[in-house]
Amino acid sequence: MEAQKQKESKSSSSSVSDVGAWGMNIVSSVGIIMANKQLMSPSGLGFGFATTLTGFHFAVTALVGLVSNATGYSNSASIHVPFWELFWFSIVANTSITGMNFSLMLNSVGFYQISKLSMIPVVCVMEWILHGKKYSREVKMAVVVVVVGVGVCTVTDVKVNAKGFICACVAVFSTSLQQISIGSLQKKYSVGSFELLSKTAPIQAVSLLVFGPFIDYYLSGKLLSNYRFSSSAFLFILLSCSLAVFCNVSQYLCIGRFSAVTFQVLGHMKTVCILTLGWLLFDSQLTVKNILGMTVAVLGMIVYSWGVEAEKRKPDSKTIGHAKNNLLEEHVELLKQRIEESPAKDVELGQAK
Repeated sequence: MEAQKQKESKSSSSSVSDVGAWGMNIVSSVGIIMANKQLMSPSGLGFGFATTLTGFHFAVTALVGLVSNATGYSNSASIHVPFWELFWFSIVANTSITGMNFSLMLNSVGFYQISKLSMIPVVCVMEWILHGKKYSREVKMAVVVVVVGVGVCTVTDVKVNAKGFICACVAVFSTSLQQISIGSLQKKYSVGSFELLSKTAPIQAVSLLVFGPFIDYYLSGKLLSNYRFSSSAFLFILLSCSLAVFCNVSQYLCIGRFSAVTFQVLGHMKTVCILTLGWLLFDSQLTVKNILGMTVAVLGMIVYSWGVEAEKRKPDSKTIGHAKNNLLEEHVELLKQRIEESPAKDVELGQAK
């Protein structure tokens, strides 16, 4: 009885942690987009250096990780992850960031949104190839519903060109690989989400701050040295960096607790929140098409959550077979022990010697 209560308590605590991780990711992601919109838009502060700003984000995240290690809050220093794996992961992650920026520059907004939506099926295929993971019919159906719903409310004009298509493909592949790698590294080295982020953030920060200004110059034709920093710009950069810490931590936390596919599917709740807040705060137009698409997307997320829970409740045939084999081995071992412990009997007399 007590064991059952402890199990229920543990399950309840885990559910609260899951909700907290998703809540932190949604709030921080939506917040950072709103802050960056004010910081980067021409009608706002005009800080059009997206790659360099991401470098600032990771620099602050690395600083937080360093302080956490120094104060004993985190023990990432005691956990060993080979440098070449961290370096490889950082290359993939930075390629994802750069690819997304180039894709947005070279493609129409509509095609950029389609490329982002394609990450869900790409992650599914990659997890199947790399880890042999299979998905139930309910989960596949939910993924299609979410993609259709978000597509309806976000995709407008769709224009494609060769360079933009290549950049979009690179961005989708590298982003999908990065998100799968987060979960793989955590499981492989038994490292927590914050500990892993503390190890990768410094490498990403240095590389983005070195190469970021050149990438931004190619994208916008503007030099960072020519930008006039004001107190408002400093304030919004600091706000953006602070939100980025929570956004980065919650991303690693969510992928570590769930999967890259779940992160992509439920992550589109942010799209719904952004469209709604854009309408409330920035007078963005919200059409019937947007509302219909958001409704379909939310329904798809609910169906996906139900499908994942149904998958968890299904008995795994491999696990059952393994359990049966273990049970049979235990019975055989127990029988041997009883035979060895029992007194030797005289077969002819039927008496113990």
